[in-house]
Amino acid sequence: MKTGLFKNKKWLKVLVTTLTLTLGMSLFVGCGSDKKQPAAEKKDLKKVSIQIDGAAVPYYAPLYIAKEKGYFAEQGIDVEFYYAAAAEIVKNVAAGNVEFGFPNADSVITAKTQDIPVKVVHTTYQNGLGSAIFKTSSGIKTPADFKGKKIAVTSLGSPNYIQLQIMLKSAGLSLDDVKVEVIGTGAIVNALVTDQVDAIVFSMLRTIELKNQGVDVSEIRSDDFLPSHGNVLIASEKLTKENPELVKGFTTALNKGIQYIIDGNAEEAVKLAVEKYAPSFKGKEAVTTDIINEVFVPYLWQSENTKKNGLGAADMAKWNKSIEVLNEYKVIDKTFDASELIYEAK
Repeated sequence: MKTGLFKNKKWLKVLVTTLTLTLGMSLFVGCGSDKKQPAAEKKDLKKVSIQIDGAAVPYYAPLYIAKEKGYFAEQGIDVEFYYAAAAEIVKNVAAGNVEFGFPNADSVITAKTQDIPVKVVHTTYQNGLGSAIFKTSSGIKTPADFKGKKIAVTSLGSPNYIQLQIMLKSAGLSLDDVKVEVIGTGAIVNALVTDQVDAIVFSMLRTIELKNQGVDVSEIRSDDFLPSHGNVLIASEKLTKENPELVKGFTTALNKGIQYIIDGNAEEAVKLAVEKYAPSFKGKEAVTTDIINEVFVPYLWQSENTKKNGLGAADMAKWNKSIEVLNEYKVIDKTFDASELIYEAK
C-alpha cells in the first residue's frame, strides 16, 4: 500500500514535471552565462594596439600582467602587442597606425626635433639602462681609471657612445685618452668575458647576467653622469587631444601592472611572461626575476620623483637635461623645452 506523497499520483506527476522544467531552465541559464556573457563583455572593450621596442621579453611584464590580470579590461580596453624598432614605433604612433608605443626615450626626443607629433604620456623608466661594465679585477673604480683602457661600444652613433664621452669628461678625460672598439650587440659581452676589452658600455642588465654566470664584474651607471630614461609610453598628439580618457585608462592599467610586481610578485610575473609571450627565456626565469627585483623595481620603475608624484611621473628638469646633452653631442640639431614633449593630463 502506497503512503505519503506517493498516494497522490497526480501530485507526483506535477512535481516531477516542475523539477524537470526547473532543472532545464537552470542548465539553460548556466550555459548562457558561461558562454555568452564573456563574449558580450569582450565585445564592449575598445581594441587598441601598442608597439613595443625590440622583441617580446619578460622585462615588459607590467604590460603583460595588465592584460592577463584584467587591468586593461577594467578600463574598457583590449590590448594587442606588436614589436618594432624604436624609430618605426614613433612614426607609427604619430600616423595613428597604433594607439600607443613603448620606445626608448632618445628616439622620442629625436622625433620631436623632426616635428613628428607624439607625446610622452608615461615616463615608465625613470632612469636609463646604460652602464660601463668591467671585471672587478681590472682595477677600474671610477671614470678616471678608464685612462689607457680599451673600451667597447656597439656603434659610434649609439647612446652608449655618448655616455662614454660624458663619463670621460667627468674625469677630465676625452676619447683620446682611451682606445674605443666598436663591437656588435651579439659579441660585445663575450669580448669583455674573454678579455678582448677592458670594459664595455652597454646595458646594466648584463651585469647581473654575468654575475649569475660566475663572472665577477662591477659597473658604473651612466645616469650618475647623464640624466636619461629608458623606455617610455607615447601616444600621438591627436589621441591625447581627442581621447584623453583612453590615455588615462591605459596608464592607469599600466601602473597597476607595475605596482603588482613591485608588491612582491616578480617571480609570478616572469613565469607568466615566459609562458605566454617570451618563450625564448625559458630556463632563465630565476636570473630574469633577479634582474627585475634588483634593477627594474628599485631603479627603473621607481625614483624619488615617483615617490612624490606617482609611477610614470615625468621629472621635467631631468628631461630638459637629457635634451640639452643630446643637442650638445650633436645627436639632435636643435633644443626645445620638455613641456612640448611631455603630456600632462588635465
